[in-house]
Amino acid sequence: MPDHVRTADGRRLRIEIAGDPRGRPVFLLHGMPGSRVGPRPRSLFLYQRGARLISYDRPGYGGSDRRPGRRVADVAEDVARVADALGLDRFAVAGRSGGAPHALACAALMPDRVTRAAAMVGLAPRDARGLNWFAGMAPSNVTEFRTAVSDPERFAAHIIPRSARIRDDPARLLEELRADLTADDRLIVSDNTVRSMLLRNYREALGTSPYGWIDDALALTGPWGFDPASIKVPVLLWHGQEDVFSPASHSAWLAERIPHVTAVLEPSAAHFAALRALPRVLEWLLSG
Repeated sequence: MPDHVRTADGRRLRIEIAGDPRGRPVFLLHGMPGSRVGPRPRSLFLYQRGARLISYDRPGYGGSDRRPGRRVADVAEDVARVADALGLDRFAVAGRSGGAPHALACAALMPDRVTRAAAMVGLAPRDARGLNWFAGMAPSNVTEFRTAVSDPERFAAHIIPRSARIRDDPARLLEELRADLTADDRLIVSDNTVRSMLLRNYREALGTSPYGWIDDALALTGPWGFDPASIKVPVLLWHGQEDVFSPASHSAWLAERIPHVTAVLEPSAAHFAALRALPRVLEWLLSG
């Protein structure tokens, strides 16, 4: 199997495949910052479910070349290119956190190829009518997203040295987030297996460039390039009520607009509980 594919414009996309090589394909789109080696169910689980899990580094992360000025909608071209390279006509798509809007983009823009899509602890569009976008969001996230909107150059100047520090010591990111984690989230990220996956994920994500993180934030807070209401395929929205990184009101807004939606709200869960829910979400994706 190849470890990378080339896009039509010559960019390199680094890919990773896990599970049953003959299984039903599911793309797993990582968070922000994140990479193709982000947290996932164990290989035995994937084999038992007949799942072929495909991940790749979004442009600017890990082993993928940057695509300056990318929008959320642009993910559809890259996923289609990876699918073509692997000989896949139809597939499901899941995205967690910063990957969730990208999963919705695939569902909206490739209705003939995407069977089902799941968006976990994701955001709504920045221009979502009637939504107080920052309500319930941790102050640190509010500051960073506001800066990304109002002064992208200043935002980049902040992320570049922060990215370098986290690359050298990935545990720094978890420590930075610690004050905003619920007791349940702290328990999840303190699990040795989960923590190891997260640290490897952050190191890989930022190992070559900070621009995946920068471009993700600019894409998420800019025009997405598609309307979630146009999605025709079945969608699962999963969110934890206690999430302060991506408030649950964002999923509620999306649930009111996406036609064929199943919305799951876990009352005592927060952001990292999506890792615990991922096996159930994959089973839903594979049941279609």
